[in-house]
Amino acid sequence: MKRLFECLRSNLYATTALNIVLAMLVYSLCRLEFYLINAADFFPDLDTATLPTIFAGGLKFDLSAVLYTNILYLLLMLIPFRFRQNHAYQRVAKWIFIIVNSLAVIVNLSDSIYFKFTSRRTTMSFFSEFQNDNNLGGIVADGALNYWYVVLTGVILITALVLLYRKPSVSSAHKPSKTSNLAYCLRNSIALIAAVFLIVNGMRGGFGSFVRPITLSNANQYVSKPLEASIVLNTPFCLLRTIGKHPYKDPHYFDDKQELESIYTPLRQQGDVQSEPMNKKNVVIFILESFSKEFVGELNRDLDNGSYRGYTPFLDSLIRHSLTFEYTFANGRKSIDAMPSVLSSIPRFYEPYFLTSYSNNRVSGIADVLNDEGYYTAFFHGAPNGSMGFEAFANVSGFQDYYGKTEYDNAHPGNDDYDGHWGIWDEEFFQFYGHTLSTFREPFMAALFSVSSHHPFHVPARYADTFVEEGGHPLHKCIRYTDNALRLFFDYARRQPWYDNTLFVITADHTNALTRKEYLTDAGYFKVPIIFFTPDGSLSGRVPAIASQADIMPTVLGHLNYRKPYFAYGNNLLDTAYARHYAINHYDQTFQLFRDSLLIQFDGDKTTAIYNFVTDVPQRDNLLSSIPAERRLDYERLIKAVVQQYIDRMTANRMTIDAE
Repeated sequence: MKRLFECLRSNLYATTALNIVLAMLVYSLCRLEFYLINAADFFPDLDTATLPTIFAGGLKFDLSAVLYTNILYLLLMLIPFRFRQNHAYQRVAKWIFIIVNSLAVIVNLSDSIYFKFTSRRTTMSFFSEFQNDNNLGGIVADGALNYWYVVLTGVILITALVLLYRKPSVSSAHKPSKTSNLAYCLRNSIALIAAVFLIVNGMRGGFGSFVRPITLSNANQYVSKPLEASIVLNTPFCLLRTIGKHPYKDPHYFDDKQELESIYTPLRQQGDVQSEPMNKKNVVIFILESFSKEFVGELNRDLDNGSYRGYTPFLDSLIRHSLTFEYTFANGRKSIDAMPSVLSSIPRFYEPYFLTSYSNNRVSGIADVLNDEGYYTAFFHGAPNGSMGFEAFANVSGFQDYYGKTEYDNAHPGNDDYDGHWGIWDEEFFQFYGHTLSTFREPFMAALFSVSSHHPFHVPARYADTFVEEGGHPLHKCIRYTDNALRLFFDYARRQPWYDNTLFVITADHTNALTRKEYLTDAGYFKVPIIFFTPDGSLSGRVPAIASQADIMPTVLGHLNYRKPYFAYGNNLLDTAYARHYAINHYDQTFQLFRDSLLIQFDGDKTTAIYNFVTDVPQRDNLLSSIPAERRLDYERLIKAVVQQYIDRMTANRMTIDAE
C-alpha cells in the first residue's frame, strides 16, 4: 500500500489523472449546489430516487468540459520531454490548472443564481444579450451580496483546488532514471498517444464511430422533464458547445402578433372535441436510413420511359395499397433532423434542433399526445444506446420506453448480430421490433429508426451473393437488403392479432447517394418517400399534392380522429384542401417553400428564385420576374410567418400546447 501511495504521489501520469478527478469532484459539488438552491422553485416534483441517475449522467458532461477546459494543462503534463518535471515548470502547470478550474467553479455557481431568471443553463447567447449593458458589474456585485452563501461555497471549492492539487514529486529520491533522452521520449510518446485517444473520446462523450460528440440535448437521456436536464449539464460545457452558435434573433417580420397568428400558427385542432370518438388504432412508424425517393421504383414510374425499377420491390408492392403523395420532402438533410420532424413535427431551420442551445426546451410529439389517450409508446434504434442523441430526444418527447442495442442484446444473449459499425443488422432488429410489439398492450404507438443502409455499405455475409452492388452506388445493395428486412417484418406482423388494427407509416430520414440527374437539384436533395398503409384499406391512393415529414404527426392524429388541441408545424394531409398543402425546409442559408407547383427560395430578406419544380425538374428557368408581385408576396408572408413562429416559440420555450 505504501509503495502504491508513493507511486501515485510521484508518477506524473497518476498525479495528472488525480487532478482531473479532483476537477470532476468539484463539478459534481457545483451540481449539488445548483440543485439545492433551485430544488424548491423548479424541481419540487423531482423524485430524489432519480438523483443518482442524474448525477451519474452528469459525469459524462463534466468529463467533457474538464478535458476541454484543461487541454493546456494536459498538454503541459503530457509532452514527452524531461523538462516537464522541473519545479518551476510544475508550478506554472499547477496555477494554470487552478485558474482554469476556479473560473469553472465561478460560472457553475453563478448559474445556480442566474437559472432563477432564465430557467436554463447559460450559453454563449448570454454575451450577446448583455453586450450593451453598462451595469453588468453592479449586477454581479449585488448578486454576490444577496447570495453570499454561493460566494462562500465558491471560496471553499477554490481553496480545495489549491490544497488538494497533487504535484508529482521531483525530489532527488524520485528523479527519473538515467535513460537516454531518446528512449525517454519514445516511451513517453507512446503514453501521450494513448492519453490523446482517451482525452478525445472523453471530450466526445464516448467511444465508437456511432457516437456523435455529445451536445446539450443528450442530457435529456437522464431525465423525465426537459427542465431537469439543467441539473445534468454544467455551465462550462454549455458555453463550449454553443461557441459559434448564433442565438435565434427575432426577425421582426410581424410586429402585430394577431397578424402573425392569422397567417400561420403551429397550434392545431382538428374538429370539435365532442364530435366523434377517437379511433384508437395502433401506430407503427419506420424511419429508414438514407431511403431516398430515387430508390423507390413505384414512386418513379415515369423514369426511363416507365422501365425504371429501383431497389425496393417489397416497398413498391406495399405502396400500391397505401396512401402516398406525389411530392414528398424531408425537412432536413441529416439523421438528427428526422426525429424532431417526423415524431414532433418540428422542422429543421438554421441548424439541427439537437444541436441548438434550445434543445432542452419542453417539446411535445406524437408519443406525448397519445400517452394521454392511454397508449403505450416506445422507440427503437438498433445502435448502441445513446447513439446520435436519439434516446435523449425519445425521452423528452414522451416515449415511455427505449429499445436499443442493449435491450436487443439482453433478449438475445450471445448473439452475433452487430454489424461492427452502427448497430444490429436491420433484418434481426426488425424481427425484434415485431416480436416486441406483440408483447405490448394495445393501443400502442412505436417508432423505429433503421441503421443498415449506411456507410460503409455492407450487408450480412449470408447475403453477399444475393444483394450485390448495382446502379452505380454500393448503397443500393443495402437498400435492397433493408427492403427485404421490411418484407420479413410484414410477413411476421400480418400473422399477429394487432396487425389489422394498425396504421403503418414509412418514411426516410434524408436522401443519400443520389445519382440520377432528376434528383440532383435543390428540390431533389429533399425528396423522400412518405407512405401511410392500413391493412383495412382505409388509406390508399396516389394524391397529386405536397407533403413533408412534419406532416406525419398531424396526419396520424387526423386518421385517429384526435380532436384535442396539439402543437405541430406540419399539416394534416387528410385535409382534402390539397391546394393549401406545402412543405418548407432550410438549405444552404436559404428557406425553400414548396407550394402549388412552385419552389420559392427566400434568403431571409427577399425571394431569390422561383421554379416550377413539377415541369422544370432541372430548375433551369427562374420565374421570379414572371410571377405576379402579389402572389410572390403571399409566399413570402407564409415563409416569414412560419420562421417567426419558429424563432419566437423556440427562444421563449413555448413549443407545447400547455405553454399557451
